[in-house]
Amino acid sequence: MKNKLEKLRDEFLEGLAEIKDLSALRELELKYISRKGKLSGLLSELKEISVDLRREAGEAANIVKREMTEKYNEVRAALEKKADGGVVDPTVPGEKFESGQLHPLTLVRRELEDFFATLGFTVLDGPELESEFYNFESLNVPPHHPARDMQDTFYVDIKNKQGEYDLTMRTQTSNTQVRAMQKYGAPLKAIMPGRVFRSEATDARHEHTFYQLEGVVIDKNINFGHMKNILEAVGKKLYGPDTQLRMRPKFYPFVEPGSNGEYTCFLCQGKGCRVCKQTGWLEIVGCGLIHPNVMRAGGIDPEVYSGFAFGFGLNRLVMLKYGIDDIRLFNGGDLRFLKQF
Repeated sequence: MKNKLEKLRDEFLEGLAEIKDLSALRELELKYISRKGKLSGLLSELKEISVDLRREAGEAANIVKREMTEKYNEVRAALEKKADGGVVDPTVPGEKFESGQLHPLTLVRRELEDFFATLGFTVLDGPELESEFYNFESLNVPPHHPARDMQDTFYVDIKNKQGEYDLTMRTQTSNTQVRAMQKYGAPLKAIMPGRVFRSEATDARHEHTFYQLEGVVIDKNINFGHMKNILEAVGKKLYGPDTQLRMRPKFYPFVEPGSNGEYTCFLCQGKGCRVCKQTGWLEIVGCGLIHPNVMRAGGIDPEVYSGFAFGFGLNRLVMLKYGIDDIRLFNGGDLRFLKQF
C-alpha cells in the first residue's frame, strides 16, 4: 500500500509540474485529489488490509495526501496570482469565449409578437398537455368526427381528474382560443404562439414537434374584411410593402367560412419560382370566421358577437425567411446551424 501511495504521489507531482493554467489544474485536481479521484479510491482500499498494517498504511496515506495537497495549493496560488495581477504578455493569444444567440424561431416569434402588440393584440399562452375537450370538442370537432383524421395525435396514458384517459399533446395552438374566451370574454384581441405536436413520420417537410402562432379577434360586427385587413398588414410586415394577399376557400371545422391566405412570393415577386412551385404565391396562413359552436363553447353569444381566427406555422415562416430546406434542423441541436443567426 505504501508503494502504491508513493507511486501515485510521484505521478501527481509530475503532472503538476507541467500545469500552465487553472483549467488544466482543475482537471488534475478532479483526476487525483477530488472525492472521486485516484487518491480517494486508493484510500478506500485501507479497509481491506489487516488491522496490524492498517495503522502504518494510514500514517503513510496522511503524509502523501498532505504533500499532494500542499503542492497543489502552491501551484494554484501562483497561477491565480499570475491571472489576477501578474505580468501580461500581449503576444499570447487570447481565449475565445463562446457566446450564445437566439434560436431563429425565437427571433421570428418575437418579431411577430412586437408587431401584433402595435396592433393592440395581447400575447397569451396555453397548456401543451391538453384535454380532448379543448383540443377538439370545443373547436367543433366532436368524437368520431372525420376532421380528427386530419391530425395525427399523441394520446397520453395519464388519467384526468375524473379518472378518464382523455389527455393529448396539443395538435394546434387553437386549443387556447376557448380558454381565452372563457377567461377574458368579449371583446378579445390576442395572439397565442406556442409549441404543438403531431404523431407523424419526420422528413424535410414534416416534424413531430413544431411551432404555430394563433390569432383571434372577437367583437361586435366583425366580418371577413376586418380579417383580410389584418392579414394584409402581416404580409407587408413579413415580406415587404408590395406584398399582396390572396384568399382561397379551405375547410377547417372551427371556422365558417374558412380560407387559406396566400402571399406574393417574396423571392420571385409573383413571377413563379421553385419555392412557390411556379405559382407566384406562398401559402402562409389558415383563417376564417369563428364558428358559432366555438363561440358558445367559450361562453360568448354568437348572436351578439362575431370574430375571426388565423394561424401561422412559425417553422414555415422561418424556413422561407432564411432559405432553410429541412425542418428537422430546428430541433437537431446542431451548433453549425444555430450559429448562423
